[in-house]
Amino acid sequence: MKLTSHQLKLLAAFFALYVIWGSTYFAIHIGVASWPPFMMAGLRFSVAGLLMYGLMRWRGAPHPSWAQIRGASLLGVLMPAVGNGFVTLAQTEVSSGVAALVVATVPLFATLFARFFGHKPRRMELAGIALGITGIVVLNMGSNLRASPSGAFFLVLASAGWAYGSALSKQVTQPPGLMSSAIMMLSGGLALLLGSAAIGERLSAVPPLAGWLAVAYLVLFGSMIAYTAYLFLLKNVSAAAATSYAYVNPVIAVLLGVVFLGEHVGLAEMASMAIIVTAVLLIGWKKAPAKA
Repeated sequence: MKLTSHQLKLLAAFFALYVIWGSTYFAIHIGVASWPPFMMAGLRFSVAGLLMYGLMRWRGAPHPSWAQIRGASLLGVLMPAVGNGFVTLAQTEVSSGVAALVVATVPLFATLFARFFGHKPRRMELAGIALGITGIVVLNMGSNLRASPSGAFFLVLASAGWAYGSALSKQVTQPPGLMSSAIMMLSGGLALLLGSAAIGERLSAVPPLAGWLAVAYLVLFGSMIAYTAYLFLLKNVSAAAATSYAYVNPVIAVLLGVVFLGEHVGLAEMASMAIIVTAVLLIGWKKAPAKA
């Protein structure tokens, strides 16, 4: 079966979300060992946003209007700032695997918020969400990962902020194409840096090479590539399908923990991975639009 150009773009975007974003939890874990959390997240998105903005302007994209900037900035505060900033903060207290597990609540929040804007989830979406959460529960039961109450709260807050921004993204005025990514990351990065200054974050020492490499990976892969892929999916598939990465990311995060941190994976973890993959297949995505 020959895939259309649109279907290939969808597959590439899902790969970026499933694999790259799954590995960002590990990168954040490395980064927060030497960076204050909000400062690192703010630096990540500010640099990525500036690079993306410069690239788009160099390619001839017009500067956004104030209405477009306001809409994209609102999403930037909800998604990069609240959604990712509090995940980064939580990972100073919880492991990368636990963070990915709790962020699996994003599809639930996204489906709830999407209903406020008139979207009625399909039965297959609801079944996939239910099965995915079941897989997350099984995965958590078989692990020895630990989470603090405050860390869990930060992760739930992050999930709600990210999901609300995802649902709201189809309702607000934004710049066209990748310029929207640039403005969202710039505004989110600025909000995080202001938050970092407000709570008095300071570098205790110059970060080691591992800390800088973690930030570089998050800027290029976690932000510029994967974040752009996510925005593409939000415009082309349902909210439940776009946020289905939350079911696969824990698998990637746990596998990286096994390889690099020596964490143990038992039968429960293996069973949960099969459940999660099945859930992703159930959620699916919209068919490519018919050619005129």
